[in-house]
Amino acid sequence: MKPFTFNTSPSIRLGAGLIDTLGSIARERMSGNVLLVTDPGMVATGIVGRAVTAMEAAGIEVTQFTKVEADPPEAVVLEAAQAARDCKASGVVSVGGGSSLDVAKLTALLAGGSESLEDVYGVGNAKGPRLPLILVPTTAGTGSEVTPISIVTTGTNEKMGVVSPVILPDIALLDPELTLGLPPHVTAATGIDAMVHAIEAYASASPNNNPISRKLATEALSLMGRSIEIAVLEGSNIEARSDMLLGSMMAGQAFANSPVAAVHALAYPIGGHFHVPHGLSNALVLPHVLRFNTKVAHQPYAELAPHAFPELAKFEGQERAEAFCQALADLSERCGLPQKLRDVGIGEDVLPTLARDVMNQTRLLVNNPREVTEKDALAIYRAAW
Repeated sequence: MKPFTFNTSPSIRLGAGLIDTLGSIARERMSGNVLLVTDPGMVATGIVGRAVTAMEAAGIEVTQFTKVEADPPEAVVLEAAQAARDCKASGVVSVGGGSSLDVAKLTALLAGGSESLEDVYGVGNAKGPRLPLILVPTTAGTGSEVTPISIVTTGTNEKMGVVSPVILPDIALLDPELTLGLPPHVTAATGIDAMVHAIEAYASASPNNNPISRKLATEALSLMGRSIEIAVLEGSNIEARSDMLLGSMMAGQAFANSPVAAVHALAYPIGGHFHVPHGLSNALVLPHVLRFNTKVAHQPYAELAPHAFPELAKFEGQERAEAFCQALADLSERCGLPQKLRDVGIGEDVLPTLARDVMNQTRLLVNNPREVTEKDALAIYRAAW
């Protein structure tokens, strides 16, 4: 067996209603003031209020930073870090989707040490120390609560990543009750995003592709394959919501160690230029990237297919891999998501620009099981258009 490294959050807790115990959980790591990182929409749901109440009841003073936005820009990260310094935060807690969790990771890093944001971009450049960190996801999608990755928008439309085990949180708190209010389209897009994480982790060409990640990926796909449509159509089904949250977390653990590839590389320019939500960007290109890969590397998709779609076990080899691609496209359509790039306002004339931008995603493209050229990226975008 080849050597590999596997890192994840040291404490993972799942259970309905756990948000109301956040105070006692936070006191295990923090004292005095705590910075809570979230976004305005989450404040409006009342979930943030529950978190604040729980912490204040435990004697923790809470300062709220509520300015997180989708595809968070550098300015938001820097402002959050300054807020943590200003209130002399003893730790950082985040309640929200992937953008809030990503901002919180970098807030804890920048406020807890002397590193600058520009110094920590890339793989392994963040050294720490950081402030204690607790992440509470409210979507079943990014898996950010167990990944050593934070994505920041730089300039107008380019994204940069900070990748380091230093920014793995101390505690990931998963409460499926917090996902009950997610609209169907958000449930669908974030759920397919999580499925992409599992698929790309399993098939990754990374030297660190490992048996733990592959096992997590197959279990994640089993959980989400049986539950995603129920969660979309029956949003109050707590069992389906629990399956999705656990599956998303397991997929996050998988790709945190066996990194994602071309689906994400092609999704990022879509989000950067057109502010299409990340999960939807992934869903739009997913079947087309997999069909491209399947032509030369069908085996991992053939192995994955029955875990997500048990009915595909009747097929074998290449035929099963191709059926898997179609089943994922059909799932996206049944869940009510847009199916074409043109459906989200992307003109055919910008596809060459998107394809050029894909070539900047070298961190991701090296993990794809098939080499992707700019010409290939353009062909995939045209298939998705």
